[in-house]
Amino acid sequence: MSAELCLTPVGPTKYKRLATPWKWHIRSPRYLVPEAQLEPGDGEYWHALGSDALFRWEGRLPLAGWNMIEVDCERSVTGVATRLVFETRQGSMSVEMPLRAGKITKRLVRVPRGLKSVKLCPMNARGRFHLKHFRTVWLTPRFAEDRLLQRLVSSHPRHRGLTKDRVKHEVMLKARQRTVAWHEVALEEYDETFISLCSKRNYRQWINQLEIHQRPGPATMATQQQAWASTPTLSLVVPVVASGVRTLERGLEALLKQAYPHWQVTFVTAGDYGSGQLAALKHLVDAEPRAHWLGADRGDIDALVSLGLAQATGEWVGILSPGDLLTEDALFRFAQAINERPGLELIYADEDRLDGEGIRHSPHFKPDWNPDLLCSTAYLGSPVLFKREVLMALPVWHDQPRHLCPESLIHEWALRYLTYREDEAGRGVARLPSILLHRCGARPPNDNMAMLSAIQRYLKVRQTNAVASLGEMDGSVRVRWPIPEPAPLVSLLVPTRNGVDILRPCVDAILSETHYRHFELLILDNQSSCPETLDYMQEVAARDSRVRVLRWNYPFNYSAINNFGARKAKGEILGLVNNDIEPCDPHWLGEMVAQVSRPDIGCVGAKLYYPNGTVQHGGVILGLGSIAGHAHRFFQRDEEGFQGRLKLTQNLSAVTAACLLVRKSVFEEVGGLNEPDLAVAYNDVDFCLKVREAGYRNLWTPYAELYHHESISRGADDTPKKRARWLAECAHMRRTWGRQLDNDPAYNPNLTLVHEDFTLR
Repeated sequence: MSAELCLTPVGPTKYKRLATPWKWHIRSPRYLVPEAQLEPGDGEYWHALGSDALFRWEGRLPLAGWNMIEVDCERSVTGVATRLVFETRQGSMSVEMPLRAGKITKRLVRVPRGLKSVKLCPMNARGRFHLKHFRTVWLTPRFAEDRLLQRLVSSHPRHRGLTKDRVKHEVMLKARQRTVAWHEVALEEYDETFISLCSKRNYRQWINQLEIHQRPGPATMATQQQAWASTPTLSLVVPVVASGVRTLERGLEALLKQAYPHWQVTFVTAGDYGSGQLAALKHLVDAEPRAHWLGADRGDIDALVSLGLAQATGEWVGILSPGDLLTEDALFRFAQAINERPGLELIYADEDRLDGEGIRHSPHFKPDWNPDLLCSTAYLGSPVLFKREVLMALPVWHDQPRHLCPESLIHEWALRYLTYREDEAGRGVARLPSILLHRCGARPPNDNMAMLSAIQRYLKVRQTNAVASLGEMDGSVRVRWPIPEPAPLVSLLVPTRNGVDILRPCVDAILSETHYRHFELLILDNQSSCPETLDYMQEVAARDSRVRVLRWNYPFNYSAINNFGARKAKGEILGLVNNDIEPCDPHWLGEMVAQVSRPDIGCVGAKLYYPNGTVQHGGVILGLGSIAGHAHRFFQRDEEGFQGRLKLTQNLSAVTAACLLVRKSVFEEVGGLNEPDLAVAYNDVDFCLKVREAGYRNLWTPYAELYHHESISRGADDTPKKRARWLAECAHMRRTWGRQLDNDPAYNPNLTLVHEDFTLR
């Protein structure tokens, strides 16, 4: 048992605090006594049997006033939170803390006077856990104020990027208006930064707290429609296959409630549909002039939709399943987008599902237009509208299999549209980041073979030699792009300074365990003085002709070192590689070379793991933690991540330079890394954004896997000088990319910018 651990099990029923030097302002329980939904496991572990597992705190309780709660809980489930309940004579106060894997989670709280008891819910989900650290630390009001303001500056959407003094001034003005103490307002806003709503467990809370404010009211929608230049008719086709009349009736009722009146719907069914249900359906439709009913000779989705589209007269068309319920503002939102952006040709929105009791669950929050994700999965889902004239002009793929569900047909249309518009497709696409459709019933099985066939056809039409096969999870496809012939030379740039213990395994593993052999490895030595390190560099360069050692005799500047290496590189492709990287997949470089050799691709990033196998880098999301952060950090290696994105090739705004490939011509086109302003932090994010601005798509692939020990050689930013440099680099990023940092197209604005786990904002 490590000396840092605060708690240890005592038999099957208690946790006991380890003996530590007593400090009056630090409190931790003498015992934690299980009260509900807890079962002892093996050794140090417990099992939470539900989301309300509870321990009772025994021993000296936390002091009243400002306290920092500290929790470190190793658990089997990602995306969960710890909850503390403080009980007094006047009532109880609950505090929730989204857990950070691999780190101590901290949260500031004002412990009330007259505290009677404290209870701890270690995590709000079923699973296995080990509580490694748990205590409260009393803080002086001055220090607490500083921590509170720092949190608002770094994590609150209204205060991000401002100074602490500016934030305090704004909070004090608001407090005066409400005639309350300033810290009450500050603490309310501080609490808002800890709302981490897991889509699996807290979606209803998100709906009640946040989504309700996003919905426009009837008066607002009516006023806006009066000012529109056009009122396009939106035509919807509903292919009816073995659906009950009540299901169809609910869908029609949802349409009748639409705030936007210019729509039409065509229900198309096969002749063999039950005669009694046909009559009931026809009776419902005949009562509404905007609704129509058609019978078809064939009962497959393709035939039903084709017949419905032939009868549609609207300027925009889309497909709905019989169990799809549009929200009241759905068609208004689509028409609004059409009026605001006249050049649109395809529009889609977010969706969720309804269970048998009408409870909403399983939200699908989608990224903006993402061609490589579209070639990995049918992420558009529904609702989707196409401009009718564009849909009719799309190239026809005659050898497609019949589709089992409307979503797979929509996916094929999107791929055909991508072929039709090629790299200009994204300009005519809009993503509406709002839940505009609820799907009823169980989720249908993925139409894997139709999806695979559509992607194969897309690759063939684009005249690539890429090969598509089913991916690692249901509903996914992997596209293997060819490596050009002759194979391009890759120059791997590895900056280092001393640290032979991490440099040696990195270089040796790359040389011996990488199947793609046509590369050179440039060790960029930044003033190493360790004799063993110098000897190793000399030895490995003599041993392997692909290795060269180049000296950079200036103060550390990551951007300058790599720009220097790029000038010396002989390869067509540059690889920025940290000296604490170790391949765990021999095909990593071949996969990245194949991707980066595509003319429309800029930077390519890899899937990186911590040594314990948890995810360190699943791509970079702009705005996380103010500037940018790593997606899905600390997720388990085999987890699929949000909407499966840990196992899908996709376009992202940025990837980490810990392992990044880019063509040398692109690197030079955008001027390389920013030496004057970004010596250490965020130079990779800045570089990726410059590449994106130049018209290339950045890409992350889960099929290039490496370990990353993360900045071991450089050390932490733990001195005043380093922190000042970091703050200056943050300020530069905000000045340069502020708008983009808060609107990442590869993300969704309904997802958090505080945590890396894709929980709800």
